[in-house]
Amino acid sequence: MILADKIIYERKKNGWSQEELADMLGVSRQSVSKWEGAQSIPDLQKILKMAELFQVSTDYLLKDEIEPDEREITYENDHTYETAEKRIVSMEEASDFLITNEQCLPKIGIGVFLCITCPAILLIMCALSESRMFGLREEPAVAIGLFFLFVQIGIAVALFIQQGLRLERYDYLQKETFETAYGVDGMVKAVKAQQGHRNHVALISGILLCIFSPVPLILSALMNVPDYVLVCLVALLLFLVALGVYLFIAVCGIHGACMVLLQDGDFAPSKKMQTQKLEPVTKIYWLLTVAIYLGVSFATNAWHYTWIIWPVAGILFAVVHAIAEAICGTKKEEP
Repeated sequence: MILADKIIYERKKNGWSQEELADMLGVSRQSVSKWEGAQSIPDLQKILKMAELFQVSTDYLLKDEIEPDEREITYENDHTYETAEKRIVSMEEASDFLITNEQCLPKIGIGVFLCITCPAILLIMCALSESRMFGLREEPAVAIGLFFLFVQIGIAVALFIQQGLRLERYDYLQKETFETAYGVDGMVKAVKAQQGHRNHVALISGILLCIFSPVPLILSALMNVPDYVLVCLVALLLFLVALGVYLFIAVCGIHGACMVLLQDGDFAPSKKMQTQKLEPVTKIYWLLTVAIYLGVSFATNAWHYTWIIWPVAGILFAVVHAIAEAICGTKKEEP
């Protein structure tokens, strides 16, 4: 196998496009295209850089007689290890993955919807109690609201566990680099194109719901409406946000499943490594958020105010994630 063929083979094996490889080497996409077409040969510095990126020896790249199944990986510390064979995803497995996601994601979306809206009934009951409607006293109102809150959380947890177990066997697709059998990429791209319009509509609708969900609350606050009306509008805000998030998960999630199989975007090989490093940070952050939310809510019994913890946590998570990524990037660059 000549150098041109090896560059094509290793690039595709890592799931990189010509443009991505060109960016990592500091050259133009046209240069990579010429190398792969055997129209030109990269200089020595570029060959050394490719050996580092592909985690192979320069001998493997330069010697035509060394085939891919005979290659060795060379790391910066000069230790040499045999390569591990990548898992090959068959057409049947790829189809099962997409079908399973299509079945599970709407149910996971319902679970998230129930989690976001779980304080809503409690807020409405408190508002009814405060307005003296139906002669409802505060104690039974809170009891009814808490009952529905825990029922919704219980149903959501059951959905997460049930659907999570079904999707668990495909975890490696999001964490490991793999190869696809002949025809899989074409099938996935066709599904992605077919879902394109539906995905765009759901994405735009979800974003608009989240953006405009506070509008009724803000307008009512400016009109000096009674407090119990504002509390009910907070519940409406939660329902609108939850509906938007449901659309993201249930509909847009299929597009994400296609990206997983294509190893594109956030699921490119380089991104997968970064995600694995940041996974503990993500888990700890959201566990602390849940603990803080429940602790503050039960301590103050101000469920109609403590919901604000979630949007604040969402904004702060973007900051925490960016800092964690910067730290990981800095450590990676250290000699």
